[in-house]
Amino acid sequence: HNLEMKHLPGADPELVLLSHRYEELERIPLSDMTREEINQLVQELGFYRKETPDASVPEEFQFAPAKPLPTLLPPQAPTADGKTTPKHDKEEHPDL
Repeated sequence: HNLEMKHLPGADPELVLLSHRYEELERIPLSDMTREEINQLVQELGFYRKETPDASVPEEFQFAPAKPLPTLLPPQAPTADGKTTPKHDKEEHPDL
């Protein structure tokens, strides 16, 4: 579930992990891995394997293997002398 295979002729195989906004998070080369190692990697990353292609996916796995987006730098407000100071806000991203 949430895994799509695209064959690109001539390209080295790699697993590309994307955020829910389709932003690239990580690329993992697969050339030196066996099928069993790739299956284990996908399972360790938290992908859900359906029993059959048309089986339903439990609700808790609908967005798996979601992982938090990297922390973005907070916006900076200019001070009287024109310099900027970081605004510290430790709240989580509202989309998570």
